[in-house]
Amino acid sequence: MTVTWEELGWERVAAGVGRCRLPGWDCTAGLVVGAGAVLMIDAGSSLAEGALLRARAEKLTGGRVTHLALTHPHFDHVLGAAAFAGAEVFGAVGVDTVPAEELRADAVRNGLDATAAEEAADALVRPRHLVCGEWTLDLGGGRQVLLANIGPGHTAHDLVVVVPGPPPTVFCGDLVEESGEPQAGPDAVPARWPAALDRLLELGGEDARYVPGHGAVVDAAFVRAQRDALAARFGVSH
Repeated sequence: MTVTWEELGWERVAAGVGRCRLPGWDCTAGLVVGAGAVLMIDAGSSLAEGALLRARAEKLTGGRVTHLALTHPHFDHVLGAAAFAGAEVFGAVGVDTVPAEELRADAVRNGLDATAAEEAADALVRPRHLVCGEWTLDLGGGRQVLLANIGPGHTAHDLVVVVPGPPPTVFCGDLVEESGEPQAGPDAVPARWPAALDRLLELGGEDARYVPGHGAVVDAAFVRAQRDALAARFGVSH
């Protein structure tokens, strides 16, 4: 019996490409399926959330998650990484410098159970592969994805994942948010954020489906409008 993406909690975005919105912080995780290789994009906020994502992916694909891309170093996107044992982990250059204690403390401030936060921080997996510029990842069967370090913006270490189409799919991390105003915390680089979104649009193009870190899938017009709003908000010319 074939199990559908939707039955396992995934929203199918394109052929072999899906995402799910996790409870709590409405954080998005992505999935790209190749021939014998599976890429997960972001890992959730805890070991339990990471394990849930891995189980859903493996039940859908019949194989293990072989690659994990972390879009930026915030707790709701990275603290589940240790659940993906054996996966090749990718992140933007510098993502490995963010202290685990900082991630743990931020998670607790935002409402994650303190024990769960401590367990995840203690087991935190750092990316083995640090992306400077662009990195083409071959998932087999003719499926290649582009990992692009286009920040700084939302953080100093923003990585996006571009999956060729049709239609192209771009996993944006929190460079783009749909369910609320983009969050600019103390680690944001506002002066560079609009330029990062310009690069995002160049990589994806007009026909791409853009998957925000939080919220519904959007189009290029939405990303462009958010870029303009950020430029106005932070007084950045472009």
